[in-house]
Amino acid sequence: MQNEEHIHKPYHQVQYEQDEMLRRSEEYFQLMNERRSVRDFSDREVPIEVINNIIKTASTAPSGAHKQPWTFCVISNKELKHHLRELAEEEERKNYAGRMSDRWLKDLEKIGTDAIKEFIDIAPWIIVVMKKTFDYGENGQKINNYYVNESVGIACGFLISAIHHAGLVTLTHTPSPMNFISKALNRPDNEKPYLLLPIGHALETATVPDLERKPLEQIAIYYG
Repeated sequence: MQNEEHIHKPYHQVQYEQDEMLRRSEEYFQLMNERRSVRDFSDREVPIEVINNIIKTASTAPSGAHKQPWTFCVISNKELKHHLRELAEEEERKNYAGRMSDRWLKDLEKIGTDAIKEFIDIAPWIIVVMKKTFDYGENGQKINNYYVNESVGIACGFLISAIHHAGLVTLTHTPSPMNFISKALNRPDNEKPYLLLPIGHALETATVPDLERKPLEQIAIYYG
């Protein structure tokens, strides 16, 4: 029996005929199959309303016990972006100079990454996704969150999809360790940096590595 303290409401699903389902699923795949991690950004402006809608889309992701354990830090201030770039590059230089294994560095060669992160300066928007390992109640008591990494990871997937759907590009940047981000943004101790995403338009001369995705038969196993 449903607890009267926890109200439910009817769910109204939009349903499509099979042909329409197939068409919509194929169109969405084709759209997302064009998504690439772009490192060459234009400084062309993007309206804040677009960024707001993208974040609201990310916030619709499922989360453990509906705790929604995320904070989206939205940055357009040029001085703050540059400060984050300096801190990120400091950590990345250490990574490329010794923290990363030879195999890791070899795998990165085809992508062409290095310690220089100028996209943090150039992209009009930076979103830093913070995971909330716990919350604070009204009296300062700690409140548990559940499946935090999984929940925030799913939200980031929604976020990236929404960015691409809006005709914009992004890049998932995870300078490690990322504690410097919490300090730079003055975030509370229950938030930890999860992902940094520059968001904007691709530079007209932007290029991306010529990579191929694994075919369906390599990523899916069917039990019929």
